[in-house]
Amino acid sequence: MIRSILRRAGLLTAGTVAGLGLLLAGCSPSADTPGQPERLPVLGLKAAAPTSPADTLPDPIPAFRLTNQQGQVITNQTFAGKVYVTDFFFATCPSICPKMQSELLRVYKAFEGNPNVLFLSHTIDPAHDSIPVLRDYAERLGIQDASRWHFATAAHDTIFALARAYMTAAEVDRTVQGGFAHSGTFALVDSRRRVRGVYDGMVKEEVDRLIQELPLLLKEEAAAKPTAAR
Repeated sequence: MIRSILRRAGLLTAGTVAGLGLLLAGCSPSADTPGQPERLPVLGLKAAAPTSPADTLPDPIPAFRLTNQQGQVITNQTFAGKVYVTDFFFATCPSICPKMQSELLRVYKAFEGNPNVLFLSHTIDPAHDSIPVLRDYAERLGIQDASRWHFATAAHDTIFALARAYMTAAEVDRTVQGGFAHSGTFALVDSRRRVRGVYDGMVKEEVDRLIQELPLLLKEEAAAKPTAAR
C-alpha cells in the first residue's frame, strides 16, 4: 500500500529506491541488538551529492511556515529543542484517517505529561480544512492544548514537499474516495530536524514500537544537552 502511494506520488523512483531501502532497513532493530536498538537510525533522502566523505547523513526537514488550528504561525523554531511526531490527514477522509488519528492519539496520551514531545498533523486538503475546521477536528479528538499538538495547514505545494521530507506520500487523486491519496505513516523527528523513525500508523504493533522507541530518542536528546552546553 505505502509503496503504491509512494510510486504514484513520484517518490519511488530510481533515484530514491536507495533511500527507501534505508527507510525500510532502518525501521528494524540492529541485528546485533535483540529487541530494541540502543540508538535510532537517521533516515531520509539526500537531495545533493555529498560535499565531503563525512557528509553522509540524509537531509534534515526543510524550513517550513504553517498555520495551526488557533491561527498561529508555526515554523521549525516552534519545535526547537523538542522531538515531535508527525503525520498527514484530512478532516473528511473516509478511509484511513480515523484509524490513524486514533493510533496517534494513543501516542499522544502516552507522552502527554512530557513537554519535550510535540505532535504535528498536516492537512492535505487546505481548501476544506480551514482554521475553524482544524480547531473543531482537534477538539473532537480531545486536544485542547494547541501548543502540544498542532493541526496545521498550508498550500498544497508546501504540504506535499514536506510529506516527501518526512518519508511519506500524499497527493491529489480524484479517482479515490475523498479525492486524496496518502500513506498512514508517522514520522519521529529529533531536535536537529532529522527523521529518526517511520511507523505505519494503521498497524497497532508499529505504533507500539513508536511508543517504545520514542524514549530512546528522548534519552539521546537528554544526553546531548550537557555536551551542547559545554
